Amino acid sequence: MIASLPSLPEDYWTDRGAYLALLHDVHGPVVKARLGQSTILFLLGPEANRFILQTERRSFSHNLGWSWAFGRTSGPRNLLTMDGEEHRRHRQILHPAFAARRIERYVPRIARVIDRRLVTWTSRRTVDVYEEARVIALDLVAEVLLGLLPGHESALCRAVYLHGAQHRASDLRDLLQRKIVERRSAPTGDALCLAAQARDDAGQAWGMDQILAHADTLLIAGHETTASLAAWTLYLLAQHPEAADRVRSEVEGLRPDNILMAALHHGSFIARVLSEAERLYPPVSTAPRGLTHDVYFQDAELPAGSMIVYSAAATHLLPSVWTDPGTFDPERFVLPREEHKRSPYALVGFGGGARTCIGRALARVELTMLVARALDHFHLELAPDQRIAQRYGITSRPVHGIRMHVRRRATG
Repeated sequence: MIASLPSLPEDYWTDRGAYLALLHDVHGPVVKARLGQSTILFLLGPEANRFILQTERRSFSHNLGWSWAFGRTSGPRNLLTMDGEEHRRHRQILHPAFAARRIERYVPRIARVIDRRLVTWTSRRTVDVYEEARVIALDLVAEVLLGLLPGHESALCRAVYLHGAQHRASDLRDLLQRKIVERRSAPTGDALCLAAQARDDAGQAWGMDQILAHADTLLIAGHETTASLAAWTLYLLAQHPEAADRVRSEVEGLRPDNILMAALHHGSFIARVLSEAERLYPPVSTAPRGLTHDVYFQDAELPAGSMIVYSAAATHLLPSVWTDPGTFDPERFVLPREEHKRSPYALVGFGGGARTCIGRALARVELTMLVARALDHFHLELAPDQRIAQRYGITSRPVHGIRMHVRRRATG
């Protein structure tokens, strides 16, 4: 039985996770609703996530889903919109740029990018940590993955992607094309180089438009999601100073070669904090898929052609999965609790299965280093008289930013 709603109320737009979690508890895991001019099927909860992301993943089209969300485009597909074998081939080619061994080599450059921005906080009393994280995250993608140089080149990228300077988009495109030509003759090992060196099944090099489509996706998705999660993590730590002190104490002796381990495994407290921030504020709250075949999910027939939406935000707030789901509690991720393991696909802020975000490990390292260095250098306190709330869109972010008073910590 599929529950049906005539339309979605305001709560869907203002508090999506809580609303969809309630929808799941009242109506079950499959709910039909009108969204604008479309009829969609929400599949909610860990079992639904596993069904979409793993069990029946070949029946759910990313291209149809994201084309519905973004609108159809005439250019080449990218890692977000590719399906099936095409996606597997392209991801396999680009994956070495995101492998653990490569990320370890990035660590000194990541630290330099972060410190370059944090040093500007010293002369300011208040910063918007979301906007600051956007600058850092975009510079990291531009410089570490695409090989842009700090200074004029990264500034051009910020002008286009952060400040809406579309009149300079052709200049950035020309710059990236020059970088691609350089990497075809002088490999560097970054993501842009891997794309420049790639060959299709016929032995032909990827076209310039295809490479630029991948670069555009890395720049957009790679900075928006990381920046949102960084801002919310700092927000949570500002609200829980005892947790901030614990993070600060833990990372004081953290060597660069241990960053990767600390970022990815719940043995470190900072990793648990990041997972809890991901749970409470997933950067992508809902994700669409187009259904290509008739399937059944828990006795509900889902016909081909349906637009399906699954929700990390809803799953992350289900009381059947999480204890006091609205509460900040990093210890839920360690023994004896390990609540994220109660149900497979309970924590899906970075997706799951074969299509887990290719940049997940890199994002976790960036977040670990940004949070660690910000707390090491500064006392952070939420500025009063501001409305802090999530804005739900294709990606989610603080709707008005998150302003914090910053004060340099005494060292030595």
